[in-house]
Amino acid sequence: MLHSEEYTQWMLDVLNKLCNTPSPTGYTDAISTTVCKLLIEMGWSPEKNCKNGILCSMGPPNQPLTLAAHLDTLGGIVRSIKANGRLRISKIGGWSENTVSGENCTIHTYTGATLQGTIQYADSSVHTSKSVAKEKKEEDIEVVIDERITTKEDAINKGVEVGNFISFDPRFTITDSGYIKSRHLDDKAGSVILLALAKWIQENPTAVHRRIHLCFTTYEEVGHGGSSGIPDDTQEMISVDMGAVGGDLTGSEEKVSICVKDSGGPYDYSITSHLIRIAKNYGIAYSADVFPYYGSDVEASLRAGYLIKHGLIGPGVSSSHGYERTHQEGLLHTLRLLLHYIQ
Repeated sequence: MLHSEEYTQWMLDVLNKLCNTPSPTGYTDAISTTVCKLLIEMGWSPEKNCKNGILCSMGPPNQPLTLAAHLDTLGGIVRSIKANGRLRISKIGGWSENTVSGENCTIHTYTGATLQGTIQYADSSVHTSKSVAKEKKEEDIEVVIDERITTKEDAINKGVEVGNFISFDPRFTITDSGYIKSRHLDDKAGSVILLALAKWIQENPTAVHRRIHLCFTTYEEVGHGGSSGIPDDTQEMISVDMGAVGGDLTGSEEKVSICVKDSGGPYDYSITSHLIRIAKNYGIAYSADVFPYYGSDVEASLRAGYLIKHGLIGPGVSSSHGYERTHQEGLLHTLRLLLHYIQ
């Protein structure tokens, strides 16, 4: 049914490319173009909307199912330029200050030029300040530009302006044991699984007997990714996003997570129970969990008024919204679950 080694390597190669394409929410043209190109190379005809979201439909017009993943990531925007030329950052998405301190980043200017920098706490040296150990807030974070800049005017002369996007370097790496470590696995991992699904359907055109809509959104991290652009004929919708790992949850990076409830309430029982039955019947490593502090694209669709049954699955990802980690087995189990579900 599935050439596991071939598809695993393909997903790893594409995931590396996606993670290294900057796409903080609101700055998604490059990632949208990249994904469209990949789909076109497979022989599909994706449509890009005015929000840089992508819709790619395949299969006969029966039992329409929409599968959604989001291409946008956490990041920041220049809020102000300090007198010393350092930048105050305004958050994009829900990251914690301790997860970005010490990270390299890129400032994207309005001219298209980029500048490299480092995100750190103001007065970050333990040898010069006793405030380093104190709890930090957003206003304590700053971006130090990697140029000879000591004044606000120096930064402006380099092209920096309020509103410039700031992307975090992913530090993508794959260990010999199959773990994938990178920023932005939320939700580049889910996106690459949908792309692998499109590849499989193209190679097995007679195997699917229902309409499949692949929907790549671009505003999930700020809450309205799935609020528009969903096909009108959608009857079921499943978000393919990261599976939360940690606390008292049973998920792991090596499994596919099936979410039964999150901060928006329970997911549709018929979809969730069907996914669990498939996983059990085909020996797919899975966990069913409640994600207490989580929201998804499909919930944005429901709040926008779409009348749909909804579900949520994804590969287990630890250290979410930080330097994240998953495993290639988690990717493969998620893909296998989707393949069985659409058939």
